[in-house]
Amino acid sequence: MNIVMDAFGGDNAPLEVIKGAVDAVADFKVDVTLVGDEEKIKKCAKDNSIDISSLKIKHTPVVIEICDEPTEVIKSKKDCSMAVGLQMLADGEGDAFVSAGSTGALVVGATFIAKRLKGIKRPALATVLPTAGAPTMLLDSGANAECRPEMLVQFGIMGSAYMEKVLGVKKPRVCLANIGAEESKGRELELETYKLLKTAPVNFTGNIEARQVPLGDADVVVADGFTGNIMLKLYEGMAKFFAGELKTLLTANAKSKLAALLVMNNVKAFKKKVDYSEYGGAPLLGTAKPVIKAHGSSDAKAFYNAVRQAKIFTETGVIDTITEALASMKSSKEA
Repeated sequence: MNIVMDAFGGDNAPLEVIKGAVDAVADFKVDVTLVGDEEKIKKCAKDNSIDISSLKIKHTPVVIEICDEPTEVIKSKKDCSMAVGLQMLADGEGDAFVSAGSTGALVVGATFIAKRLKGIKRPALATVLPTAGAPTMLLDSGANAECRPEMLVQFGIMGSAYMEKVLGVKKPRVCLANIGAEESKGRELELETYKLLKTAPVNFTGNIEARQVPLGDADVVVADGFTGNIMLKLYEGMAKFFAGELKTLLTANAKSKLAALLVMNNVKAFKKKVDYSEYGGAPLLGTAKPVIKAHGSSDAKAFYNAVRQAKIFTETGVIDTITEALASMKSSKEA
């Protein structure tokens, strides 16, 4: 299996990408191809005493910047590391693609280069969120600000397939993000989506309010990209807030520092639970080949886990499951 990685995507590229890739090759027994400026990759590795003999490199000197228009990845910057990596995926030279670069560019590039699954309206970013129970998947978390009801239903199908195949959740509970639990709540988008989800091939359990998500009341939360991204950013902000408050509380004085020593294992477990790098990134569901969007500030650990996630994504046949579910839904409508 060959995982293609954008060596120049993200705030900490290429060093953290290289470190994560080297560790992933050693532990997961996969091939990794870094796409980017070969001279800069080799210099970075040499300067940091990293042996990259286990990695392959696909040279391209062009990089798509975060300030570039997303469509530039298929227009003026067709030779950037992201576009070249996606083309390798489309051509069968790689089994999955990982990038921490521009979200907009990745969505556009994956849609037009790697292509969508037949029948999928729009790919969706599916972010795994920590909760009081098992992790919850939120989608769309930012790829599509404007959505139609049938798109949200497809998000539910894709999220359900991923949670079952990759995270091992049996009969994932699919919920629709809304301003109330009642069926009559929401805009026209939510009202129509609710009706469609009731007959979709998923375990739909109704609406869910944002405050219930951290409590683990759903396995998959479906939302339009605008709503989902706001939920995600609030989640991230609250995680940083709690981490900061906890640190202040445990280091306030001598007594609290002593107490901190007694609960340090619990604190570390909590920190690990809310650490995005443990998941590696968000799968872009709906593309014909596995694509993982890593966080822009990903470190080596996050890239390492992104490769692990890409490997599992590929091996478990999530895309085939999504395709079968869509075909089943289409057949039932035609019957």
